[in-house]
Parts: sequence; C-alpha cells; structure tokens
Amino acid sequence: MKIIPAIDIIDGKCVRLSKGDYATKKIYSENPLEIAKEFENSGIQFLHLVDLDGAKSRHIVNRKVLETIARETSLHIDFGGGLKTLEDIETAFDSGAKQITIGSIAVQDPEFCFGLIEKFGSGKIILGADCDDRKIKTSGWLEESDKEIIDFILDYQQKGISNVICTDISKDGMLKGPSTDLYAEIIDKTAVGLIASGGISGIEDVYKMKEIGCSGTIIGKAIYEEKISLKELQNFITHA
Repeated sequence: MKIIPAIDIIDGKCVRLSKGDYATKKIYSENPLEIAKEFENSGIQFLHLVDLDGAKSRHIVNRKVLETIARETSLHIDFGGGLKTLEDIETAFDSGAKQITIGSIAVQDPEFCFGLIEKFGSGKIILGADCDDRKIKTSGWLEESDKEIIDFILDYQQKGISNVICTDISKDGMLKGPSTDLYAEIIDKTAVGLIASGGISGIEDVYKMKEIGCSGTIIGKAIYEEKISLKELQNFITHA
C-alpha cells in the first residue's frame, strides 16, 4: 500500500483545513518544498499536492509550488485543485505532475473527463470522489451534487478509471479515524484501486487501511500534528 502524504496549498503555504472549511485554515509551513524534502528523506515516494486556491477559484493557481517540488525532489506527485480545462491539465503535467486528480469537473462535465481518460490513459488520471453522507461534493467541497458515491465510481470504472481517491469529508482533518466501513464497501463493490483519504489519526489506522485492501492512504493532519511520525511511516514502508 502506498503511503501518500498530503500538502495542501493556500497562498503558496502548506496548510490544513478541517472538513474542507477554509475558515479553519492552519498554516504549518511557509515553505512546502522543505516539507516535501522531509517526506522524501524519510523514504516516501509519493505526494498528494492540492491547490486549494485553485479549487476555490476553479483554475490552477499554485503552479510554481508544483514546479518547484517536482524539480527539487523525485517524489511522484499527483496534483489536484481547480483543474477544469485541458489547458490547466496540460499545465499541471508540464509542471511536473505525474498524475492529476479530477474532482468537481468529473461531476460537472463527465464527457470531458471521459475524453481525458482516453487522451492521457487511466494511469495518469485519478478520480477524486469526495463525499459527505455518501453524496459527492464539488468546488472545494462547497457544493453538493446528487451523485451517490458507489454509483459515481462505477460510472467512471466503466469508462476506464482504475484509481480513485475517496475522502469522507466528515472525517477530514478531524483525527478521529477514517471511514473504514465506506472504504471497505467501495473495495467490495468496485474494481478500482482505492486510495483512502481523511481521518487518519495514528499509525494503527494506516495498518487498518492496508488490511481492508486500500491501494494507498493519504495522510495529512496526522503528520503535521505529530500523531504519526515520519519514522513510523518509514517503518511501515520498509516492513509492512
């Protein structure tokens, strides 16, 4: 199972939110590159980089942060937040992203996204399935759709999507444990590689995500609040 730390960016700084609420913003570092290098030095190979300014403004904003981390580290970066146009998506890839995550646009313009899967291949495109009470939310989690989580994933699975990041918004940033039952249900009812996101509160949660069959786990606030140490993650990567 991949260990995927998250760096969320507002105004070029590394921040975390609770339940996606921008009013809860807490700045953890003025220099996201330093954080990324700490991850890399701990044996971590993957990074989930989210342009929160982009998610709110609906176009890529923090391109320079992506470029810098991609240039200065060897981390495999998946990038999301505000990717609404082919131009923005190509900019993300040109700036060093190995994969991009489509979230809001996957709800709002599925035909466009089906075309992206065809153009770039399913290995380059990750479906972002962020939900609250099983309903998909969009636009930086500010808007709710009528899409149910399992149906949404299955629709994209039929079009070739093989990797999905699912965040249960009610758990995100709360450090109270992930939505294990929901993730187990997704793994049971779909054939995608599921990357669990939201609620990880300690290393035991990471092992639980591995146990239920997740292909990856995104970890954010638990690292920044020192609920999980980089050494623990290094041990997991080496021995699990």
